[in-house]
Amino acid sequence: MSAFGTLSLPAEPVLSAPDGTAVRPLLSLGGGSMAHFELPPGQVSVAVMHRTVEELWFILSGEGRMWRRQDEREEIVPLNAGVCVSIPLGCRFQLRADGTALRMVAVTMPPWPGMDEAVTVEGRWIATVPPGH
Repeated sequence: MSAFGTLSLPAEPVLSAPDGTAVRPLLSLGGGSMAHFELPPGQVSVAVMHRTVEELWFILSGEGRMWRRQDEREEIVPLNAGVCVSIPLGCRFQLRADGTALRMVAVTMPPWPGMDEAVTVEGRWIATVPPGH
């Protein structure tokens, strides 16, 4: 059994995700982990695919788009506050912030295992941020 926890959103990002978004890790339990992500205005993330995890993303603020491709299905979905998207295992995805910074919270299931989890893939757009470290 996991102990309960409480955490305030860190004032500054702690690291850069493999896709280049700024990350503020939040809490985790055995079944998943949560983090806050931010992509600056006008920027495009690196396209990635996860090896073992799935994610649910909830957009807090900003406007942009997400490209997703899984098998033969491909789409670009508009992102703005209140939109929730899923990233199933094997789904390729990429973000772009159109005009304002995109801020979102994501739940990763199982918990995020580390930077080797994401594999860089060919995306829809040319990335403008460097991959994370």
